[in-house]
Amino acid sequence: MKKIADYRRLLGAAENSSLLELKTIYRNMMKSWHPDRFQESPEQQTAAEEKSKQIIEAYHFLVSIAPETRAATYADYTKTINSSFIVDFDFKGQVLTINFLDGTSYEYFGVPKPIYIKLVNADSAGRFARRHIYNSYTYRSTSKLVVAE
Repeated sequence: MKKIADYRRLLGAAENSSLLELKTIYRNMMKSWHPDRFQESPEQQTAAEEKSKQIIEAYHFLVSIAPETRAATYADYTKTINSSFIVDFDFKGQVLTINFLDGTSYEYFGVPKPIYIKLVNADSAGRFARRHIYNSYTYRSTSKLVVAE
């Protein structure tokens, strides 16, 4: 969740920002921080390159978890979580990554460690995930990232 908050803070985006709002914020920030604007100073140009990379990363991440993006991919998500088996999962800093047999991968944000431990110890990881993870946490696809234009 810290990653989400940091990206929103970087862009100055509200929690409920639409894709159009994110795009507008992104374009305006890139106009201000584009490295070509700082041709006269190599130090400023380098700083602008770093800042623009951060802006691009934040924009793509926030687009991937936006409600419109999740709504557009909900049918595929539902099909995966209901018909494909969990192949593997990984947990790092409240981010749970689940890999499915059909080749898709999803990241779930803000998952507490006790939930992860219960997932590890569950008789059926799929059943536990359906009941306690899939529709309880903000998620994004990491295998088929969708970027809105």
